[in-house]
Amino acid sequence: MKPTIVLVGRPNVGKSTLFNRMTRSRQALVADIPGLTRDRHYGHGESGTKSYLVVDTGGFEPVAKDGIYKEMARQTRQAVDEGDAVLLLVDARQGLTPLDRQIAVELRKTARKLWLVVNKAEGLTHEAAAAEFHELGLGEPLTVSASHGDGVHELVDVVLEEFAADDEETELDDKHPKIAIVGRPNVGKSTLVNTVLGEERVIAFDQPGTTRDSIYIDFERNGRSYTLIDTAGVRRRGRMEDVAEKYSVVKTLQAIDDCNVVVLVLDVTQDVSDQDAHLAGFILEAGRALVVAINKWDAADEEAREKAKRDYGRKLNFLDFAPVHYISARSGLGVPALLSSANSAYAAAMSKLSTPKLTRVLLAAVQKQSPPRNGVSRPKLRYAHQGGMNPPLIMIHGNALNRVPDSYRRYLERAFMAAFDLRGTPVKVFFKQGRNPFAGRKKG
Repeated sequence: MKPTIVLVGRPNVGKSTLFNRMTRSRQALVADIPGLTRDRHYGHGESGTKSYLVVDTGGFEPVAKDGIYKEMARQTRQAVDEGDAVLLLVDARQGLTPLDRQIAVELRKTARKLWLVVNKAEGLTHEAAAAEFHELGLGEPLTVSASHGDGVHELVDVVLEEFAADDEETELDDKHPKIAIVGRPNVGKSTLVNTVLGEERVIAFDQPGTTRDSIYIDFERNGRSYTLIDTAGVRRRGRMEDVAEKYSVVKTLQAIDDCNVVVLVLDVTQDVSDQDAHLAGFILEAGRALVVAINKWDAADEEAREKAKRDYGRKLNFLDFAPVHYISARSGLGVPALLSSANSAYAAAMSKLSTPKLTRVLLAAVQKQSPPRNGVSRPKLRYAHQGGMNPPLIMIHGNALNRVPDSYRRYLERAFMAAFDLRGTPVKVFFKQGRNPFAGRKKG
């Protein structure tokens, strides 16, 4: 199996920057703000013939007694328990701190294999950067600059020397579903993720804004591979309190672009807001398959439930293609059916549609309702073929297609969705104008 390398350290020592270097990605949020990372964050990396998993953790405060910092410390300890190698990061610019000493004492007792990494060492000699950290008693410090990339490759090689290459390692199938859990703050997204996984994998805390980053989690269910993405709550722009929250919203929108299926989580105890509608509109514009989960159903009485159904039908009626589930993320009510709908939506989004059947559906739709006349001629729709997946893209060829109104485009999209039973995914229709063979000729 791949070795798992865990990055641990006090807040703002550069763990997320090193994570991005080691995974050659920008998966982890990076900003000059302590405490930006809160959950465990997994990524894949390679060095030569060896591959590995790397885990980014939140700022570690071993003596935290309550609140979010206690939960972050619990997450870090769990990551250390799961890891094969632990890198303790310290800051060459700030020097050795009492918190560094506390962390070193705990890791010396719990970590399987431990390396001391002195970060932010750009412009310093190895001796100058490492000098005061020898007193931690963790062996020869390794100096790097995660932001510049200095020494990172050598660091990975040193760590991987302890582990044999696994030639039989099988990579996660690239075609497995990626499911993003999105919604406003405190609607139960992280609780839903934990319920699906069957463990407390991400922090679920009764405080809006607990999740800051988008957390990608690979898991298997009934022999099938998935990636579940827990995202930060998206609130109205004017309510964003700090720059970290703005970063989080960007990461959520990127996760929507990156996934195959979105689960939009609403709260039965709250009205459907304009922000819910804006987020749903972004999902629709991105063309992502969608399942709606109305959470905390067990906490609502019959009157509140009926009000929630009316509110959803009135404000989000443009999501009529998406299945709706009434769930309790905490108790698990309705969650298996929700995952089943996500599987069906993924299958619909990745459907391969035959050209002959697409054309037959097109011609039947035109026969039932012709496109409206615009000027002296009526648009002629001749045939259709598939132009892509996730979502299904349907290219329609003909003449005068630039005159087809958006209302007729939506009519065709609904016709294709019904004919192919594409439940849970939008369909996008594009018109490709036929070339006029007489264009450019002079009249005789």
